[in-house]
Amino acid sequence: MTALLALALGYLLGSVPWGLLLTRAAGLGDIRAIGSGNIGATNVLRTGHKGLAAATLALDLLKGVAALLLARWLWGETAGLVAGFGAMLGHAFPVWLGFKGGKGVATGGGVLLAAAWWLGLGAALVWLGTAIVTRISSAGAIAACAAAPVIAAVAGRWDLALFAAGVAALVIWRHRANIERLLAGTEPRIGRKT
Repeated sequence: MTALLALALGYLLGSVPWGLLLTRAAGLGDIRAIGSGNIGATNVLRTGHKGLAAATLALDLLKGVAALLLARWLWGETAGLVAGFGAMLGHAFPVWLGFKGGKGVATGGGVLLAAAWWLGLGAALVWLGTAIVTRISSAGAIAACAAAPVIAAVAGRWDLALFAAGVAALVIWRHRANIERLLAGTEPRIGRKT
């Protein structure tokens, strides 16, 4: 029962579509009508509004942090991890948007950061390094997700390695189209307006 409550709490927190809400409030219309059609920070950046993109990134990250920490406080460590994964599911498949949401990168980053600060920081550094070199957000996200379970395993935290592998699997699965474009050399670069 506790696991179901934690999953539901995480899902509800994760399902708040901050990118859509912020762009609508700014008078930019429906973010799903431009670029990738995604509700996340990378697509918000394509509007040319860096401040809105940064706010979307921060709020999507914070909903992952909030879900995990709140459930951990209420029900313990395992429930926190369940809620964190629930937040990612809520972001990727929000009931309010017909189960068509974001890819879970920022929310997943928040979840990893809340699970263990060093794990979140390690994944963020991999994302940053890859994004700087390639100027492709999805390449950074995929690299960071692949690195997270390895970082946890090297630290001897097999519980977190397994959890990070679940986070990585969801994020990478949500990036299927991006992977096809990366292989074809047609994936858009960071900051490109549409």
